[in-house]
Parts: sequence; C-alpha cells; structure tokens
Amino acid sequence: MTQLVFFLEEPSAREMLKGLLPRLFPNTYEMVYLVFEGKQDLEKRLPRKLRAWQRADARFIVLQDKDSADCVELKQRLAQLCTQAGREDALVRIACHELESWYLGDLTAVATAIGPAGLARQQGSRKFRDPDRLQELKRIAPEYQKVSGSRTIGPYLSIENNRSISFNVFISGIQRLIAEGATI
Repeated sequence: MTQLVFFLEEPSAREMLKGLLPRLFPNTYEMVYLVFEGKQDLEKRLPRKLRAWQRADARFIVLQDKDSADCVELKQRLAQLCTQAGREDALVRIACHELESWYLGDLTAVATAIGPAGLARQQGSRKFRDPDRLQELKRIAPEYQKVSGSRTIGPYLSIENNRSISFNVFISGIQRLIAEGATI
C-alpha cells in the first residue's frame, strides 16, 4: 500500500487532514502525518526526514501556512529543501493565509461542526468570496479552538465546493500526485 507522507507545521493540520483525506482516498493509501513544532522546526528538519525515508512507494506532501510570508518565496524555499534532499517530486502546498482560511471557504462545514447555525448563509456575501485573504474564524465562530476545531471541521469540509483557492490547489495537487504515482 502506497504511503502518503504529510509534513505539517502544527497538530491542527493533522487533525483536519484525518477527517478530510479518508473521503478522498478511502482505504487506498497509508497516511502518515509528521507534525513539527512550527515553521522553523519543519524547515530545519524536513531535508533530513526526506533523505532518511526508506519506503520507495512513499509520496510526500509538505503543507505550511503562509501567514505574513511571500507565498511564492515560501513555496520556492520549501521546494528547494525537498530538492536538496533528493525528493524533487515532493508536493509543496501553502495554506493562504492560514489553515483557518480553508474553513472560511466552507462556512457550511464550520456551521455544521461548531456553529453558529446561521453562519452558512454568509458564504455568499462579498466578504467571504475570497477566504484566503481573511483571518477571522475565531471572531465569527467564537467556539473554535485550533486543534479540536480542526478535528471537528475536517470531516465536513467540502472537497468540491470550497471557496478557498489554496484549499482547491492543495486537493488537486494531491490528486495529481496520486495519478502520477500510479503510472510510475
């Protein structure tokens, strides 16, 4: 069974992916989540972890929040670390601005998971058309806690109807990585 190995900067990403990925790939891949202690730890330890990985059938995905960094520069830096480790085929994806922006791209999932009930109606408003520019999940859903909220929201995130461009790029990148791996 092929491994999908995710390099993540924080536990909340792992919790969200554990709820999301089984719907994308039910029982097809072995999922491995390596959680680091923030961005600096991920960037410092990523090359060594990639070089040391023994499974030939593993596919690697690196996910990091953009926060205030330049998205293009951040992605290039992470891709360069992967290349230096001999894993130029690793998929590097950036959550713009942060993982919570992906949740703002699917307010129905947030409302279903943690509330408030009327939140889903706001998805069509101008404010939420480009959730990758927003950083206000805690304000509109005060119940949200980073790890437990990610665990609760992940299973409800829509794979097809999320308004976050960076979420959609992440999903399509994984699907492409899998399709390319099937032909190797």
